[in-house]
Amino acid sequence: MSEITVRHNAGRERFEILDAGSVIGKAAYKEYDDGGSPQRIFYHTVINEEYGGQGLAGQLATVALDETVSAEMGIVPVCPFIKKFLTKHPEYADSTVRVAPAHLEFLDSALAARTR
Repeated sequence: MSEITVRHNAGRERFEILDAGSVIGKAAYKEYDDGGSPQRIFYHTVINEEYGGQGLAGQLATVALDETVSAEMGIVPVCPFIKKFLTKHPEYADSTVRVAPAHLEFLDSALAARTR
């Protein structure tokens, strides 16, 4: 590992972790607003296999969730990693939104539209 950084790539709706400028992992989300409050539905987090076991997914999650809270958006944890991360980090509890059927329907539609 050389120079690890995390950035928000809003155009691709994901947070990316980079090693010397190369993307080595991501936390993907979809923005959702049911008319109540804006939220980010986190649905997939991955770190390249050769970087596993180094705590990088936790670094990525911390930046992603901190920026989501700073943007006054709710955290909707569909991704198993984010869901587990939140159980170990109660400081995000006030910003976490329980996953509802409407979130899953929205996510399914948004991801299906992306593959067309």
